[in-house]
Amino acid sequence: MSTSVNIESLVRENIRNLVPYRSARDDFDSGILLDANENSYGSPVRNPLNLHRYPSPTHDVLRDKIAEYRDVERENIFLGVGSDEPIDLLMRIFCEPGQDSILITPPTYGMYMVAADINNVNVKKVELTEKFQLKPDEIIDAADESTKILFLCSPNNPTGNDLKRTDLLKLVTRFKGIVVVDEAYIDFSRQESMAQMVQQYPNLVVLQTFSKAFGMAGIRLGIAISNPEIINFMLSVKAPYNINKLTADTALQVFENLELAKFNIKAIKGERDYVAEQLNHSESVKKVFPSNSNFILFRVDNAKEVYQKLADRGIIVRYRGNEPHCEDCLRVTVGMPDENVKFLKALKEIIG
Repeated sequence: MSTSVNIESLVRENIRNLVPYRSARDDFDSGILLDANENSYGSPVRNPLNLHRYPSPTHDVLRDKIAEYRDVERENIFLGVGSDEPIDLLMRIFCEPGQDSILITPPTYGMYMVAADINNVNVKKVELTEKFQLKPDEIIDAADESTKILFLCSPNNPTGNDLKRTDLLKLVTRFKGIVVVDEAYIDFSRQESMAQMVQQYPNLVVLQTFSKAFGMAGIRLGIAISNPEIINFMLSVKAPYNINKLTADTALQVFENLELAKFNIKAIKGERDYVAEQLNHSESVKKVFPSNSNFILFRVDNAKEVYQKLADRGIIVRYRGNEPHCEDCLRVTVGMPDENVKFLKALKEIIG
């Protein structure tokens, strides 16, 4: 069943009327290029990418590779500076500052709230259950005509669990706005991506990233997957050359090394299961939450003190005890095997 949401009616009037900036590389990318006030003598840094020339505004070659990998079309792909840029752009496109709102489901990724605050967008909250699952009926009841975007994170950060697919689909079909499903950790999950559903559900936006499964947090490349109408609005609003040549070239190399990427994902999942098993064997660990991501949330007494003592030993985890249903919880990223052993040894020495 597809949703009947009219996307254009949700877009801010000034964005609908926007005449996008047309960059020099939108028109020509070869020939004697004397149109963009570039330094024709070149860069002092040796690099085969012609860094003295502006990058592609759309990076269609990279979009084609991602589209093939995720079984969608190029027109469904937007590239952003991390996932943070698409999050920000969606608010700028759909939310009138000082009037409209987004809806989030704490505990969840903190950037949704930060981006809303930056854009002067109100935030409605419906907490997850104690098992970190959605409350679809309460979410629908909490939304009103001003609630333009619903942000859902699956697998969820900081809890690590998948949100139930039936609940996600219920919300995509019932929510009268844009539904964003943030799949930053999807490659560590048993649950399939919702990327291919964007044609069926025009109000669905799926966020993914090169930072996690592909191990490229340093290049800051995020992906939004949606129907072409939403993607075209995002392309119109973004900065003309938001993705640089170095980032795009490095990302393309991923697709020449997919087998290694898949090997690493499998290894991380194996280490995740090992760390979770060891934590469960400790009588001082009160609870280990199920994870389909590359991190584990667990509960210990005096978590903030334990966090600091680990840091004093050079082992850095995240304290998450201030978030709903996460009292006395720490979040640990799955490391290399030797790092995991050192973490577990230090934790045992601290908590017994």
